[in-house]
Amino acid sequence: MYPEHLTRPMAQELENQGFISLKTSEEVANVLDKKEGTVFVVINSVCGCAASNARPAAIAASKNEKHPDQLITVFAGVDKEAVDKVRTYLFPYHPSSPSMAVFHNGELVHMLERSQIEGKPAQMVANSLIDVFNEYC
Repeated sequence: MYPEHLTRPMAQELENQGFISLKTSEEVANVLDKKEGTVFVVINSVCGCAASNARPAAIAASKNEKHPDQLITVFAGVDKEAVDKVRTYLFPYHPSSPSMAVFHNGELVHMLERSQIEGKPAQMVANSLIDVFNEYC
């Protein structure tokens, strides 16, 4: 587990833009078990090689005219219970952080794994999310 003084600024980067940090499996289930609307989930991470692009990409995409009804985040290495619960909804994808997922009416419709974020400019990642938002939101 990472110390809060290290991860807090990274969590706040998303929270300051309207993302809600979830800490427990119950909080995750309360959001992802709903069968209506669109939810954007960001599994946040301290990994500088991908997370430094993931957060700006998620924020940029969330500012699109069409955007999910709910923006949520869990932090790998910090919110273990919440992250583990989110990952049960991401089957068949393997654990990956950072990563991002879009759920529409309770179904996983899009997944970006770390390998699809790492080394990509934030705007390129945001554009792929915006395409999904435009289709499902």
